[in-house]
This record gives sequence, C-alpha cells and structure tokens, in this order.
Amino acid sequence: MNPSATTTVTERLRDRVTGRVITPGDADYETLRTTHYGAPDARPAVIVRAASTSDVVVAVAAARESGLELAVRSGGHSAAGHSTTERGILLDLGDMKDLEIDVENRTATARPGLTAGEYNTAAGRHGLATGFGDTGSVGVAGITLGGGVGLLTRRYGLTIDSLLGVEIVTADGGVLEADAEHDPDLFWAVRGGGGNFGVVTRLTFRLHPVDEVVGGMLVLPAAAEVIEGFARLVAAAPDELTAIANLMPCPPLPFVPAEVHGRPVLMAQLVHTGPVDEAEEALAPFRALAEPYADLVRPMRYPEIFQEEDMGPMPEIVSRGGFVREFGAEGAALLADAVATPGSPRIAQLRVLGGAVARIDTDATAFVHRDVPMMLMLVAFCDGPEDRARQEAWLEEASVLLDRATYVNFLGRAGAEEVRSAYPGRTWDRLAEVKRRYDPQNLFRLNHNVTPA
Repeated sequence: MNPSATTTVTERLRDRVTGRVITPGDADYETLRTTHYGAPDARPAVIVRAASTSDVVVAVAAARESGLELAVRSGGHSAAGHSTTERGILLDLGDMKDLEIDVENRTATARPGLTAGEYNTAAGRHGLATGFGDTGSVGVAGITLGGGVGLLTRRYGLTIDSLLGVEIVTADGGVLEADAEHDPDLFWAVRGGGGNFGVVTRLTFRLHPVDEVVGGMLVLPAAAEVIEGFARLVAAAPDELTAIANLMPCPPLPFVPAEVHGRPVLMAQLVHTGPVDEAEEALAPFRALAEPYADLVRPMRYPEIFQEEDMGPMPEIVSRGGFVREFGAEGAALLADAVATPGSPRIAQLRVLGGAVARIDTDATAFVHRDVPMMLMLVAFCDGPEDRARQEAWLEEASVLLDRATYVNFLGRAGAEEVRSAYPGRTWDRLAEVKRRYDPQNLFRLNHNVTPA
C-alpha cells in the first residue's frame, strides 16, 4: 500500500478509536513494536492499542477494507513472530485488562490483555484459580486459544477445559457470544484452533478451588538417569501433582551455588494441590533422584508460582515442539547431551500430561491430542545467521523424539504441513469449514493458519 493510503487508514483510526493509535515517530512506538523474542524486527505501519471491543471492531474493519496485514497481540509470546507485522496494523490488546470474579459461582470474565500472573493473583485472593501455562507474563487469550498446558493440567485439564465462553469479533465486524449453546461450532474451534476465527475480546472461565499448594522449584543435575527418572515419576504420580521440567545450562540464580552456574541442570516447577502430607509423600521420590542443587518446594499460595518477569526483548530463537509417545534412556541421554553442548544456550522442556487431560473426549475441542503422555519443547537461542543454521540442525536431529503430531502453541515458524499436523484427520476438515463460515477471505491469517474450506 502506498504511503498516502496508509496515512488515510491511520487518520480514520485516530478518528474512531478511543484507545491509542501509535505510528512511527511517536514516543512509545519503538517499545510497543517489539516482541518478547526479538524477531522478526518488524515495523508496523500503525499500532492500535485498543481500549474496548468497539476499538477492535474498528481495527478489524480497517484491515479488511485496506488490505493491510493484521497482527493481533495479547501477551506477545508468539515464538513464530505473529505478535507483530511489517507495514501492517498491529492490534495490541494489552490495555484491555478488566476482570470480573464471581466467587459464588466460581467463574471469571477476563479481557485478553490480562497476563496469567495478573489473573491468578486476583483470583487467588479468593482461594481460586484457572490453569494457565507456567509463565506469569503470558497473555491469557493467546495461551487459551491454543489449548493451554500448565501447572494445574493433570488436576483440572487444559486451559480450554475451563473455558465457558468467549466474546469474539469476526472478520465481518460482527461481535458474537460463542459458548456451548451459541455458535457451538465456533466455540469448539477456538478451543485449540488459535486466532484463526476472530479476535477474542472477552473470555469466561471456570475457577477451581486452589488456595495453598505445595510447590516451587526443584533444581537437580541434568544427568540422563535423572531426566529419565523424573519423567517416569511424573507419569506415575497422582493427578494432584503437575510438573514442568526445563533442561538447560544453569543461569546465575542467587539460590543456586555459584559453582553450579553454567552447568546443565533440570529445573522443575512442581505444584501439588492436595494436603501437605500427601504432597510431601508424592514429592519425596523426586528429591531422591539426586542431591538437589536447590529445593524451593514448600507450602505457598498458588499465585506465588507466577512471579512477573522482566520481559525485555530476547535474542532470536528457533524452536520445535510436539508430543512424545515413548521416552526412555535413549531420549534422556540425547537431551542431556544437547543442553551440555557449549555455545549458544539450548533448552529442552518436558511437560507430562495424562490425568484430567486424558479424561476429556477427543472430539470435544480442537485440541485432540488427549491420549499422548508427554510434550517436549526444544528451544535454541541464536547468535547470528551462522549460529541459527547450527541450532536448526540440532532441532532436526533432536526431533527424532517427537511424534508427527504437534501442539500449536509450541510451533515456531512453521510450514503448512507442520501446522496441519496439529489438527490431524477430520479435525482439520472441521476447522477449515468453521474458517469458511466465519473468515472466508482469511483476514486472520497471521497465525498458524487454517485455510478456509
């Protein structure tokens, strides 16, 4: 689009948007255009910092009528770079943070700009929680639409299993309420199908009674036998225990001895939602895997798990993630060697599923991988183009552990075949039909895209 036409779009947005409209040259443009992972280094033509659903309707109309690419940002954690656009419209939902909690009915209605940490801090004041990921800074909308695998997963299921309904702005500018009774096909699709079908502007969640838990970080040496034992223990643990393990060179953490910094470690986040005595019994075998470098697991309020991080731009990453059906000594040795290799850091993250996840019918949501026992995310930080090639070669080698199916929230830059592997069989066909009905021109395409049938 030529500059004068872009200027016209910007002027129309300034006239109609009640929130902020930011363009190159404005004081906070450089800050707002950046993403968490630092790539791509894109420069949107205009950033709409929406204040309301009506602002979202205006921004969607501007993209539809102008042909400018539309990027939608909640928390900005898209590893694929979908949280920004080159010379398009960036619709930033970060100012939409309203939250209403109905303690009696155990429900919460949230705007998409909230982070997981903000949401659970507010809900935690009432001894309640919804499960989102393991990172306080992630946006509630983005993680939910892809599925949501976090620290309450084995007890209460995926985030989408607690989603009761959404308000969504569709490509034609309509504002729909989708739930089990209203537009149920659309409600099915947004539970795992990502941002393909519109901009979600409000989410209603079920809240669970989660007050004091036994949780925190356990840091162990990342020896192959420790990694294998950890995965085996989580799979056999009661549903009350969920654990996520990061295998990585140890950062300079103040609670870890200095001589351990830089060594390969298994940093596990553990959460047990049952009584303290049952938690201690369930956690004892983990502590016995090896002498811990640090043991911060203790009784705590659940929101303490979600400490807000300094989310400044990070180096470029390459990543690959998916499901693991079998994991034993060979896989553990491969991961142990990977995180011990000198050079730019590599991280392997293990999330054991099962429990409540597996008790939901496969066809109930667009996330259909309910029978798979484990997920694995492989991440490498890149120091320039040559290092990127090296790290991508490692990803290809390590991907021997992964099943063909993938988890859409773990996909980085992916081709059509990889995206389709997140939605196998008839799930893809059903999503494509919903896409045809609600976004036939594929306006919402800056995502892991499902093309209209």
